[in-house]
This record gives sequence, structure tokens and C-alpha cells, in this order.
Amino acid sequence: MAIAATLTRADLADALNREVGLSRADASRLVEQILHHMCEALSRGENVKISGFGSFILRDKGERVGRNPKTGVEVPIAPRRVLTFRASQLLRDRIVSGG
Repeated sequence: MAIAATLTRADLADALNREVGLSRADASRLVEQILHHMCEALSRGENVKISGFGSFILRDKGERVGRNPKTGVEVPIAPRRVLTFRASQLLRDRIVSGG
């Protein structure tokens, strides 16, 4: 089984440098600004939708009872907000086709 590579912030900045012609410093700053805006929107409770890529969606999960699998003891799980990602149909199609 092949080990999957990971796309990093530096990789995104390098791509902007190569494909758009931004300086490395400007490309890095742009990547940081985009990620900062996304994080700020999510922290305000807003969903983030990137057309053709997908949506980052906040969901509120209610309190529920969980069970310790080792001991079987029931434990209350507090309500919480979770972040989910839903890929767009375009992204799903590209993943399935391998390109």
C-alpha cells in the first residue's frame, strides 16, 4: 500500500509562486490570509463554501450517553460543535476518476 502524500501550506505557496508568479513571501502571506479568513468565519459560526471544492459545515451535536468499551460503564458526552467537510460533486468525480 502506498503512503499518501500530504499537501501543506508551503506546497500551496509554492504552487502560487510557480503558477501565478507571486513572490514566495507574497504567496505564503496569501495562503495564510485565506486560511485565517476561513478560520475566522468558522469561529463566528459561519459555514465556508468553496465552489467546485466543497463545504466546511458546523454541526451542533446534542448531549448523549456513551459507553466505555472496556468497562461498559455509561458516560455522558457533553453537547458540542463539530466541523465536517462535504466534498462537492465535482471534487468527488475527480477523486473517483483519479485525476
